Amino acid sequence: MRVVIPGGTGQVGAVLDRALTAAGHEVVILTRRPVREREVYWDGESTGPWTQEIDGSDVVINLAGRSVSCRYTPANLRAMMDSRVRSTRAVGRAIEDAARPPRLWLQMSTATIYAHRYDAAHDEATGVIGGAEPGVPGYWGYSVEIAKAWERAQQQADTPHTRKVALRSAMVMSPDRGGVFDVMSWMVRLGLGGPVAGGAQYVSWIHEYDFVRAVRFLVDRDDISGPVNLAAPAPLPHRAFMRALRAAWRVPVRLPATKGMAELGAFALRSDTELLLKSRRVVPGRLLDAGFTFDHGEWPDAARELAGRRRRRQSPAVDADSRPARSSVR
Repeated sequence: MRVVIPGGTGQVGAVLDRALTAAGHEVVILTRRPVREREVYWDGESTGPWTQEIDGSDVVINLAGRSVSCRYTPANLRAMMDSRVRSTRAVGRAIEDAARPPRLWLQMSTATIYAHRYDAAHDEATGVIGGAEPGVPGYWGYSVEIAKAWERAQQQADTPHTRKVALRSAMVMSPDRGGVFDVMSWMVRLGLGGPVAGGAQYVSWIHEYDFVRAVRFLVDRDDISGPVNLAAPAPLPHRAFMRALRAAWRVPVRLPATKGMAELGAFALRSDTELLLKSRRVVPGRLLDAGFTFDHGEWPDAARELAGRRRRRQSPAVDADSRPARSSVR
């Protein structure tokens, strides 16, 4: 296949680029700062020569958008909204104008679209869209509005010959430096791997191998369109999540953190506590119903595998095709 990945220079883009390239596919990355072969310039909001890469491609996987790893100031929240919506509209225009449009457009979205919730899990059919929950910071609702606008921009694109899927992804776990697993592991090794604010909030996640396998599964399944949750089937409370991560790193010491301590830590890391405190209890209903199975469906197993690879300093660029392909077997 010829695969075009707008915004593909971040952690998730690197995961996909490695796996798809290793499997023999042609991958083109659209970026504001091209430095390598196969990287093409775009500005993320207007059409230009880069649209030639989409014309004649097989699959577009749009990952573009400002990183959520920042302080959630009004300016940064607006930048998140604008970068996601404008880039998605630009991709939609390129597909609309293509003489040979791609057969599939995978659009990154986020599991954050669902409500802060403890009592039940969100699947695509029965999940509750967030934004109106009582007792949570008001700006959490704006994060939901960003996700809704992101998906709406894809839905509104007039692309009758291109199937569209919105990837409501949980945190993608890989051993790459700077990724979420790396940051959490760093905290654990410093003895800061205890529960935050009691640890009852749920954590949804997906192992990088299963993320890639799910993308390939969606490429092959012409009967799936619309929102799809990309998350392991076993989300767990933060206290259990961190306990398993400590065990993977063989670190018995832990320092729990109050909400106030989390605020101070997030300020120091130039991040935001929504990433820690919002309960994201998301399950992959549509994937499971379609027959997809997970190689790493339980967090303790996934954490051990990721920590082991990082500990050995083994490259995460493992060809997923060399692993058992069980995505079509329930």
